Amino acid sequence: MATIPPPENPLRLGMAEELSVDPCVLVIFGASGDLTGRKLVPGIYMLAKNRMLPSAFSLVGFARRPMSDADFRAKMREATDKFSRQKPVDGTVWDDLAAGTFYVQGAFDEAAAYQRLREKLEEIDRTRGTRGGRTFYLAVPADSVRPIVDHLKEAGLVPPPTNDGKPYARVIVEKPFGTDLASARELNRDLLQKLDERQIFRIDHYLGKETVQNLLVFRFGNTIFEPLWSRQHVDHVQITVAEEIGVEGRGKFYEKIGITRDIVQNHALQVLTLVAMEPPSSWDADAVRDEKVKVLRTLRPIRGREVLERTVRGQYAAGIVRGDRVPGYREEPDVAKDSRTETYVAMRMQLESWRWGGVPFYLRSGKRLAKRLAEVVLHFKSLPHGLFRGATGATDEPNALIVRIQPDEGISLRFATKVPGGGIAVRDVAMDFRYGSAFGSSTPEAYERLILDAMRGEATLFTRADEVEAQWGFIDAILEGWKEHEAPVARYEAGSWGPAEADRLLEPGDTWRKP
Repeated sequence: MATIPPPENPLRLGMAEELSVDPCVLVIFGASGDLTGRKLVPGIYMLAKNRMLPSAFSLVGFARRPMSDADFRAKMREATDKFSRQKPVDGTVWDDLAAGTFYVQGAFDEAAAYQRLREKLEEIDRTRGTRGGRTFYLAVPADSVRPIVDHLKEAGLVPPPTNDGKPYARVIVEKPFGTDLASARELNRDLLQKLDERQIFRIDHYLGKETVQNLLVFRFGNTIFEPLWSRQHVDHVQITVAEEIGVEGRGKFYEKIGITRDIVQNHALQVLTLVAMEPPSSWDADAVRDEKVKVLRTLRPIRGREVLERTVRGQYAAGIVRGDRVPGYREEPDVAKDSRTETYVAMRMQLESWRWGGVPFYLRSGKRLAKRLAEVVLHFKSLPHGLFRGATGATDEPNALIVRIQPDEGISLRFATKVPGGGIAVRDVAMDFRYGSAFGSSTPEAYERLILDAMRGEATLFTRADEVEAQWGFIDAILEGWKEHEAPVARYEAGSWGPAEADRLLEPGDTWRKP
C-alpha cells in the first residue's frame, strides 16, 4: 500500500478554519516576564510565519520596566531566537511582526498608564487598520488580575460585546484562577461585574496540546473505540502528569501552592473530563464545556477521613535524576526545613455515572520523578478465559490504550500477537501513532493554538466559570481533609516513581504503569 506523504504545511491544513482572524491588537500585560519571552512571543512569531495572523495585526507589551519600542523589539527577538520551535528565525517575517510591535510602560495599578495605553491603541487603529479589535493577555500574578481589569474598564478599553462582534475586546487570564473555591468564586464574581462571560478566556495550556484535543476526535470521530469506552470493557484508568524537574527556584511559591493546586486542580482534572465526558451535541464551546462540567459534578467527593484511604501525598528527598545528584525539597531555597508541602499526590477517584460507575480512576502527579511524562492509560478488562496461558511469552496483562500527551505525543494500543514460527508463542506488541512521524515537526505548540482561538473568540479550549468552581470544589474537600486529619507526607527518592505508599490506593491486581 502506498504511503500518503504528510502535507507540506500541516499547521495550515489543521487550522484552516482559523485563517479568518479579524484585525486586532494583542496586548500582553507582564510583557517583561518569563512567560512572554519563552512562550507567548515565540508562539506569535510562529503564527505570523504560518500566515495565521491578519495583515492588520499589532502587538503591544505592557509592564512596569522602562523600555522603548526598540528595546522591547530587541528583547523579544532575542527570546524568539532562543525559544522558537523552528530555527533559525525568518528575518523577513520577524521584521514585519516587529514593525507592528510597541511597548507601554506603567504599573498595573496606575490609572494614567491605561490612558497612555488607550492613546497608543487608538494610534495603532489609525496607522495599522486594526479597527478597535482588542485581546488583552494577562500574563501576571493572580493578585494583579482584578486591578488590571478594573482599570481597563475605567479606561473604556473593554466595552461589552455586540451582536455583530465588532469591535471586540477579550481578556485572557492565566492560571492559577484562585487558590481555593472561595477565591475562585470571588474572582469570577469580580470579573463578571466588569466583563461578559464571552469576553473571559481562562487559559490552561494543557488544553492546547494536540493530543489532549485529539482525545475528542479519537473518541467521537471513530466508530471503533467509542463502544469500548465504558465500564463494560474498561477495568481502570490511569492519568499521570510527571516532571523530572524540582521547584526550580520557586520554593517560596511552591510552599503556598503544592502540586495539588499547581497541577491536579487544573491540568489533570481537565484531562480527566475529556477522557470521561459524554458526546457533546455539537462542536460548540458551550456544548463541549457542558459535558466537561457534568463529569466534574459526577466525581465522588473525597472528604474527611476518606483522604487517608483514597489519597497519598509525598515530598521528594535527595536522589539521582539523569545521573545527577539533586537535593531534596526541604533543601531547596526558600523551603522550610520542616515543610509538609506535597510535591507528589496520588488519588483513587470514582465517577458516579452510568458510563463509569465502578471503574477506578487513578491519578498521580509529582516533581522529581523518573521521567517527564503526561499520559492517559485505559486498562481493559482481563480475558474471561486464559486460552493461551501456557504459551511461551503469554502473560495475564490486559490490553491497554495509551494516550501520550508529552513528550512524543501520540496514541498506542497494546495487544498480544503470535510470534512467527511453529507452535504458539505470544508477544505483547503496540500499534503506535506519533504526531512527529505523521505530521513532521510542524505541530503547533499549545500557546499558538490558544492565542489564536482567543483572538477569534473561540472558547472551546478555555475553561468556563462553573468549570473552574467545580474543579476547586473537588480539590478543596481534599485539602481540608488533609489539614483536619494531619494526613502524613510520605518521602520518596528523587528519580523514582513516587512513594511506595501510593500502591495501597490500587485495587488488587492493579499496578502503576512504569513507562
